[in-house]
Amino acid sequence: MQSKLSDIELIEQTLAGNQSAYADLVKRHQRFVFTLAMRFSKSREDAEEIAQDCFIKAYRSLASYNAQAKFSTWLYTIVYNTAMTFLRKKRIATDSIDEEGTFIQIENRESAYDADNVENKSRSFYLNQAIEQLLPDDATIITLFYKGEQSLEEIAQTLGMETNTVKVKLFRARQRLKDKLERNLKHEVKELI
Repeated sequence: MQSKLSDIELIEQTLAGNQSAYADLVKRHQRFVFTLAMRFSKSREDAEEIAQDCFIKAYRSLASYNAQAKFSTWLYTIVYNTAMTFLRKKRIATDSIDEEGTFIQIENRESAYDADNVENKSRSFYLNQAIEQLLPDDATIITLFYKGEQSLEEIAQTLGMETNTVKVKLFRARQRLKDKLERNLKHEVKELI
């Protein structure tokens, strides 16, 4: 079964003409590619379009992929560049993080469901909501580091930055995320962080 093969093996099979090997690569990475695209576009339709464009670009450029680098880093670089191009074309204005009117206030709701399950879903919901309020660059770095589990070096390579720059940007993005959570959750933020 191909899904147990490494990314490199799937790429080699794709380059040899096996289309189902590329389908396996897409299945393996589609959720995270879509998540990154959503972080940039904030629209499901746009994110789907960005993700589709990314996989098409990746397929067309697969022969130029350098096997020394992780495939995911190479792919996420394509996602980043495609999303930035898409946003420039759409001319989506990003609001300043200082504009209070743009923040969504989240109510704290109590539930009679299983406390642990609700708490985990609630944490995830509130974190995702706060990440969505960040600027695209901040959301990308947070997403790549925590959800993508990429190292600072991999993020630097993906975004075309120096590792120290990524480290500083990650620190600042964490601070802005914390501020958003504090605004949205007030007292509950101490439990989330």
